[in-house]
Amino acid sequence: MLRHLDIRDVLLIDRLALEFHPGLNVLTGETGAGKSILLDCLGFVLGWRGRADLVRQGATQAEVTAVFDLPPDHPARAVLSDAGIPVEDELILRRVNNAEGRKTGWINDRRASGEVLRNLSETLVELHGQHDDRGLLNPRGHRLLLDAFAGIETAPTRAAWGRRREAAQALQAAEARLAAARAEEEFLRHADAELDKLDPQPGEEAELDTRRRAMQAAEKIRADVARALQALGPEGAEGAMLDANRWLEGAADRAEGALDAPLSALQRALIELGEVFSGVETALDGMSFDPHDLEQTEERLFALRALARKHDVLPDDLASLADDLRQRLGALDAGESELASLSDALAQAEAAYALAADALAAERAAAAERLDAAMAAELVPLKMERAVFETRLSPGEPGPEGRDNVAFTVATNPGAPSGPLDRIASGGELSRFLLALKVCLARGNDALVMIFDEIDRGVGGATADAVGRRLARLADGAQVLVVTHSPQVAALASQHFRVAKSVADGMTTSTVTSLTRDERVDELARMLAGEEVTPAARAAAKALLKG
Repeated sequence: MLRHLDIRDVLLIDRLALEFHPGLNVLTGETGAGKSILLDCLGFVLGWRGRADLVRQGATQAEVTAVFDLPPDHPARAVLSDAGIPVEDELILRRVNNAEGRKTGWINDRRASGEVLRNLSETLVELHGQHDDRGLLNPRGHRLLLDAFAGIETAPTRAAWGRRREAAQALQAAEARLAAARAEEEFLRHADAELDKLDPQPGEEAELDTRRRAMQAAEKIRADVARALQALGPEGAEGAMLDANRWLEGAADRAEGALDAPLSALQRALIELGEVFSGVETALDGMSFDPHDLEQTEERLFALRALARKHDVLPDDLASLADDLRQRLGALDAGESELASLSDALAQAEAAYALAADALAAERAAAAERLDAAMAAELVPLKMERAVFETRLSPGEPGPEGRDNVAFTVATNPGAPSGPLDRIASGGELSRFLLALKVCLARGNDALVMIFDEIDRGVGGATADAVGRRLARLADGAQVLVVTHSPQVAALASQHFRVAKSVADGMTTSTVTSLTRDERVDELARMLAGEEVTPAARAAAKALLKG
């Protein structure tokens, strides 16, 4: 519920503070007094896109503050929570527009963007008038209105649509993968054959390179090692040292010990030389290789490196590349089977969606009949008993909310063609259609503050009284704000505001006053009689207030 509206330096308004109450609140006043400015101010603080020149002449900025009461289950709480704004029972909106046109908004003293304010406004206020293209006159919203009227739950259809969409996406992705695989099938099979034939192993390239380097090095030094072995052997140093040992042993007995130490050292040298010979001989044996083995090693090493360059990978990654190619070929070979399975899944999802959409269409058809009957009952007291309201359902594009188009149409006279509300009905008729429709659709919904901007324009007498009574009924347990020129409507208000315009010191100012009962008599009499209020007008005003 809107509890308070504070306006400062907006257009014709200098300072204004209004307190609103539940039920039917009406704003009356002469044409041009500034009634529409109040709606502009409320729209401004709610973030609606409107006129830019709001700042009162001579002021530096315009400011509007609105205070709403939020019941525990009010949908505005979810919007506040999503925006990261503390949720309280009292909601304070404030918005400032400076002279340069820059706008700044706050929600509970937290800076807020215009988008957040607009999202919040959709849960707080609903505006209706003859140019109500945001709401009841917009055919794009008629399906939602019908669903809300009947309490239709679209979650099963949305879930079925989601499964259908997922199945279609899975099939599309599989078809794309298969098409891409088919486009490179020849390459895949050729590359797989090459890799399969070579059969590369992780770490093989480094092992082959080490073996090749060892064989190349052995080929270069083996001749020198063989010559060294020969020089160390029986025909070389070993033979000469053995001869020297034999000769020294023969002479040692006659040398009286002079050859004992040299002979002992020579024998040790022979032992060391034997170890040297054995080591060199072992090394030489290790350097023996088949030249064909070197050739094979080089051929495989070069083949690994060439294939790695061809596929732009490291030689050690060839094995994993081979696994990847085999998987892709396996997917290609199994692609047709996968497509068949996914096609079956999509067909099942489409069938499930069709059942849910058909059930939803049947619910809407029944709801349309109930809404048409409710509208027929509402139009009678509004003096439109000859008019026909019809909710038309037609096939539409499938979607998460079903595949029904819903349009509200009217025929104002028997035999006349029916058509959209805003094209068939005249100004006064349109107002009554909108009011009747809102009465039907708003039952049980008291979360929104409903604002009717001169919705009673073009009607008078008993019809205006019927309009007022419908507005009063709509305000029962809720809050309704009405801008009206009809005394019959104003007389039914639980709170009556008069908007007046005055000029002082060359400055025009609009004021808004909450009227007492006596003041209401004067205002209703003015609305009935015009500029000169007569005793008869006052009597008629008192009669209206008595109901």
